[in-house]
Order: sequence, then C-alpha cells, then structure tokens
Amino acid sequence: MSDAAHGVHGKPPTREERWDRFRRSPFLPATVLVLIISAAACLFAGSYTYSMANPTPHSIPAAVVGQYQVERGRAFIEGMERALDASMKLRVYGTVAEARTAVEEQEVFAILDVREDGRAVRFDVSGASGASVAEVLSQAAVAVGRQTGVAVTLRDVNPLQKGDPRGLAIFYISLAAVIIGFVGSIQLSVHARELNPLERIAFTATYALIGGFGIAAVVDWGLGTLDLPFVESWMILALTMLTSGMVFTMFNTIMGRWAMLPTWGLMVLLGNPSSGGAVSWALLPSPLGQIGRWLPPGGSVNAQHTAVYFPGHQHAFPFLVLAGWLLVSLAVFLNWSHRHPGGRVRNPAHAGP
Repeated sequence: MSDAAHGVHGKPPTREERWDRFRRSPFLPATVLVLIISAAACLFAGSYTYSMANPTPHSIPAAVVGQYQVERGRAFIEGMERALDASMKLRVYGTVAEARTAVEEQEVFAILDVREDGRAVRFDVSGASGASVAEVLSQAAVAVGRQTGVAVTLRDVNPLQKGDPRGLAIFYISLAAVIIGFVGSIQLSVHARELNPLERIAFTATYALIGGFGIAAVVDWGLGTLDLPFVESWMILALTMLTSGMVFTMFNTIMGRWAMLPTWGLMVLLGNPSSGGAVSWALLPSPLGQIGRWLPPGGSVNAQHTAVYFPGHQHAFPFLVLAGWLLVSLAVFLNWSHRHPGGRVRNPAHAGP
C-alpha cells in the first residue's frame, strides 16, 4: 500500500513538528540540565582554583611604630615592600598599644616595631586575622632581616585555636550553613509545595534555628574544634541559613524551576571562594576581595570570625549584609508570592441558602 493511502499519517514529521514534540517532552529540560551541570562543574573548579590555588598579596595593611625613620629601619621597610611587591600598606601609630587596638579592630594584619636604631625589629603578626597572611608576612620578614642585617623577632599576638591550626573551621561551618540553608529551601519547595508564604518562611526559620544550633554544637561540644561564643555563633549560623534559604525562595519566585542557577552562582561559585574564609581577602584577587564582603557567605564568615577571635570588637557591617539580603528576599517573595510555584488553592466558601 502506498504512503498516499495513509493520508497525513503517512507523512514524515517536519522539522518544526519534531522540535515541538521534543520541546513538550521531558527530554528538553533533561538536555538543558546536562549542559548546565557540565558547565557548572567547570565553573566550580575554575572559581575555587582561581581564588585559592595561588594566593598572592594585593593589599596588606600593617602598623609601624618605633624608630622606623632611621636608615636601617627604612632599609628593612623598603625590603619588605620589595619582597611583597609593594602590597604592604603601612600605617603609622604612636604607640604599640594603639597598634594592638588596630589589630583587634581588624584594621591591620601585623605590627612592625623598629628598635635599637633600626638594628632590631619585633614583628608581631596576628594568625587569627588570617593564617595565610601571617605566613606570608613572617616568611618575608625573616628573609628581609637576613638581607639587611636586622635582627627580626617574630611573635603571634593573636594565634588561632589549637583545634583549628589553619583557620579553616570557620569557613567550613559557614559553608555548611550556606549550602544546607538553600538546600533546605529546595526540599521545602519539592516536598512541602503547598505551604503558603508565611508558613514557608516559618519553616525556613525553624530549620535555620535548629540547624544552626546543630552545627555549633557539633563543632564546639562534639568535636572540640573551636571554642565558640555559643549563642552568638549559633545566631550567626541561623541567620546565615535563613538568608540562604530565602535567597533561593526569592529566585524560585522570579525564575521558577531554574532558581538553582542564580542561587548556586551567587552563593557557591562567587560567594564562598570570595568570603575570605579559606584565603584571607588580602590574598584574594582584588575584585573578589571587594565583592565577597557584600555577599551572604562573606558576611557570615566575617561575623563568625570576629565573634570567635576578636570578642568585644564585633562590627555591624557583616550583619547588615546578611540582613539586607534577607529583607530583599522576603520583600520579593511576599510581594510576588502569587508567582511562586507553591501554596494551596483556597476555594471560596459556598453561599448559604
């Protein structure tokens, strides 16, 4: 029997018909996801390698006191600037006590105290301000001291805790809060889809409080890795999880099922490597060091770092960063909640007789 006998059913589908059939099938989103996940793997590796593989000094503020204007003192300072490729930014203080206050306020990373007409230098670093920065400064000071004939005495005036010799524990707990924060929101959107807006916010806040407590308890009470100011650290972790969860909810409201893309890009690809947790901001590529402080992971790391290692010198800025992202996310979600792919359909009540 000829094809003509079958009429339209015997015709092969046109290119437009094949595309329309593919577009309506589950194969299109699956294909898009394959491409996105492959690209995300490349971007993830590139982002973290670019940020952390070869930390290089860019702008390291340091305090200088004492007889830094004598010939040997100037020679040592010039040698440090050459060794660090002019990245050390010196700030002059009248006394060592004033310089120590600047360290506690995280305004400088080290104190260069020139003594004995420049023949000796006491170089105070702050490991808690950034282990990677303290290591770079210490190595440069020893080498320059040998070159200039200046006796260098190294001292860590604010060392890291014994359970965290590389200063990475704060980065890890902040990373956990960020990732579990938005993963929890994803799970609510999948398994508790019918939650109304206020209910969704309430459950997000609940798992943030419980999850933040769990992270702090495991790291402090369970493993003994960090001696945390428990309540403050708990609240920072809870605020981080809540903010991260609501950021995903905001993008879910705007972009629907593709909300994971901007969330992952903002929080993981850009936010975490630029947070200053694994590599201090002074050693990060300059744009990342500036951008990272304005993102939720950076705000979380900065707030937690100050709470643990600089008690009594907490700054408002990292909390304002977290609160700003949270408020924007809440505003977008509540104002456009009708676009969010969730919630219950409320049927109007039947009229009475």
